[in-house]
Amino acid sequence: MRLFVALELTEGVRAALRELVARLEPAGADLRWVRPQGMHLTLKFIGETPEAKLPLLREALARVRSPKPVEMEFHGLGYFPNERRPRVFWVGIEASDNLPALAAEVEAALEPLGIPRESRPFAPHLTLGRFKSANRLEGLQQEIARLPATQFGRVETSEFVLFQSRLSPHWAEYTRLESFPFVRS
Repeated sequence: MRLFVALELTEGVRAALRELVARLEPAGADLRWVRPQGMHLTLKFIGETPEAKLPLLREALARVRSPKPVEMEFHGLGYFPNERRPRVFWVGIEASDNLPALAAEVEAALEPLGIPRESRPFAPHLTLGRFKSANRLEGLQQEIARLPATQFGRVETSEFVLFQSRLSPHWAEYTRLESFPFVRS
């Protein structure tokens, strides 16, 4: 099973991102777009995991806590690693100060199960697409410059979700396995 832990988006944020993609896609950038219904904020990519390990994962994730819900505002557009050689096109996230701590708690809970910590620092973002090449990037940038705003809504959540991911040649299909409330009562 290919697994990851993520925060879900509201339908309002998804609708705003659908509109954005519909406006930018005709620019013709050499980009494989992510379907808005599959967008989420990944806290931890676990990867291929034997199904027998699932009960231990669930137990570990159920212990993760944060003192308050996570609040996120989605705005701004950018590229990883940079605009000259883009590989990922993303929407930025401004989040409450407990988001990085929550991601670190998830990492710490899973590490004793043999799931290594990330080597890169946590950088919250929503992936809109992955570049196949930088061809026709200029058209995308021109269309972005014409946008009236790059505000896409906000989310407040007090639970994260364990997802299973199945890859196909065209996109990934995500199945919600279980949600975990993380706010201390």
